[in-house]
Amino acid sequence: MKRSQINSAIRWALDLFEANNIRLPEFGYWKMDDWKAHKDELETIKHVMLGWDITDYGLDDYDNLGGVLFTVRNGDQKDTSVGVPYAEKYILLKDGQSLPTHFHFTKTEDIINRANGVLAMKLYNALPDYEIDYKNPVAVYCDGIKKLYGAGEIITIKPGSSISLTRYMYHKFWALEGEGDLICGEVSSVNDDNVDNHFYDKLPRFSAPEEDETALLPLCNEYDKWL
Repeated sequence: MKRSQINSAIRWALDLFEANNIRLPEFGYWKMDDWKAHKDELETIKHVMLGWDITDYGLDDYDNLGGVLFTVRNGDQKDTSVGVPYAEKYILLKDGQSLPTHFHFTKTEDIINRANGVLAMKLYNALPDYEIDYKNPVAVYCDGIKKLYGAGEIITIKPGSSISLTRYMYHKFWALEGEGDLICGEVSSVNDDNVDNHFYDKLPRFSAPEEDETALLPLCNEYDKWL
């Protein structure tokens, strides 16, 4: 993924937040010089990987498969003295853009349609060998109500509504085509994106940026590179 694409995605995300009257914490608006000025205060932010996270999962097809994520709160699964005992993120997707099929080994999460578009999702159970179960239905809670969906059935979630995803539940979600760009929220147990994602297509979680222009600001997985 080109750095110019990352910079453009951050600007797009800030505009979409502003248009929907959603505010980030102060560090969400820092420029690179601000990050450097605060470099001695960032121990927790760096440790639990708060901040901007733009990825195309190594496929170089960002407009179709990828997204902007911003981690607002997080902790450490092994050290409860660091951060907080839960995680919160925003996930921003362009109209039609999706995240790849994956599950989590540890994390349980609510995915919430916060604003603007319609969230679409497919769910599958994972078999013991981590293959996808294409036959059996998936039981899942949506805002406290238990529902049963067929494997791979398209589920639509409108603004204000949510779905609760448990461990080893394969999920793929996207901004439903023709319904606009989408702001999702994620509220979950503590999140560790370095080890807790299992992508069915064995994709890398983070992109390796091609530096075709100056970085606007550091991403959450590259603080040591810039600060």
